[in-house]
Amino acid sequence: MKTIIANFKMHPESELKAQELIDFYLEKTKNLSNVELIIAPPFLYLKLAKEKGAKVAAQNCFYEDLGAYTGEISPLMLKNIGINYVILGHSERRKLGETNETIAKKVRAALKNNLIPILCVGETKEELPERERVIKEQLESVFLQIPSQNQIIIAYEPRWAIGTGDFCDPQVAEKVQSFIKDFLKNRFGVSEIKVLYGGSVDSQNINLFLSQNNIDGALVGGASLKKEEFAKILEIANSF
Repeated sequence: MKTIIANFKMHPESELKAQELIDFYLEKTKNLSNVELIIAPPFLYLKLAKEKGAKVAAQNCFYEDLGAYTGEISPLMLKNIGINYVILGHSERRKLGETNETIAKKVRAALKNNLIPILCVGETKEELPERERVIKEQLESVFLQIPSQNQIIIAYEPRWAIGTGDFCDPQVAEKVQSFIKDFLKNRFGVSEIKVLYGGSVDSQNINLFLSQNNIDGALVGGASLKKEEFAKILEIANSF
């Protein structure tokens, strides 16, 4: 079964439009038995998505449960409204200044509250020659701090592909995701872990990614806001 995450990012602009997207995708997946859909809307729409019966991920969280942290949302708050997943370390958060250390603290806080982190890792265009070193450091910063049996989903997203329309060559992505799985197994004894691909995924290229042995699904951004386009992605994912 392939896992597809719909990351709405900072869209849509109203609850009504969010409800239309959520209702449409849940209806589309009713007859799809081989794809797992997780919807990641902005914080304001999390409860709506949960009440509709969706599997729901927050797009971020803080690393403390409570406190004087104006503007932050805690993992405890997410747990208390029934959220099960949280995206952490997304390339757009890293671009805004989040460090490996900050992301590791967030992962620990999420796990403490029984949330499943969707940990994003990946290199910038400048880091391409040292891709494996960069990803290894991103993974080590988290896994050195947690028991290896904790459940985490990894999303490999080459940061240069996010929102650009320029996606990673699927065979290259396969090699990177194989490296991630081998590294986690050999370094931390993590033998069962899902690794997704993210980065300008659409209905034209999703088949190329999902046909690779080590790609377990996709983290979809912009295309998840286009109803018919994302419905095609779900149908294609269901065929694997």
